[in-house]
Amino acid sequence: MNTALLVIDAQNVYTNRESDLFCKDSARTIERINSLIDAFQRASKPIFFIRHIHKRDGSDLGRMFDFTGEPEEDFNFKEGDEEVEYDPRLAKPRGATEVRKNRYSAFAGTMLENSLREKKIDRVVICGFMTNFCCESTARYAHDVDFHVDFIPDATGTPGTENYSESELRKTVADSIAGGIGRVRSTKQFLKQWDRT
Repeated sequence: MNTALLVIDAQNVYTNRESDLFCKDSARTIERINSLIDAFQRASKPIFFIRHIHKRDGSDLGRMFDFTGEPEEDFNFKEGDEEVEYDPRLAKPRGATEVRKNRYSAFAGTMLENSLREKKIDRVVICGFMTNFCCESTARYAHDVDFHVDFIPDATGTPGTENYSESELRKTVADSIAGGIGRVRSTKQFLKQWDRT
């Protein structure tokens, strides 16, 4: 199959220790993402870098921060803020396609699907942040529009929740994805299989 790598929201908001959304395993997560990027670059396969960014006036927020019916007065991911920039450790090869989004799914309201179709892509490999929001939403959307999905949970990151740690939430999302959305592989497992193809 023709395969593309989707690197979702590898942004400072998740990797800066001062951020409310800091993911404790983010340094190792970025390392795993970089190993995937390197493999795709060596194979001359498409790589898409996706970033979550909102207009400073909030005019493109929709319900992003209004899921309870009580909108937040302030919000993250404002255009121009340092938190929306890519983590400086992230490998950024030339020729990668960049996609800007303002919803959880990288497909919602973007040109991603059309770009994948133009490149005759059948399968997407998903890594990045956050495991349980943007990565999971993108995987489900990809499945719904008939792409095959590989989900790499240890190359995704999340700050966790009040009830689940990062590792527990990775496992929970991975179990859900494996139950009917896509193949779940660790970075090591995926790369081992990738090297054989």
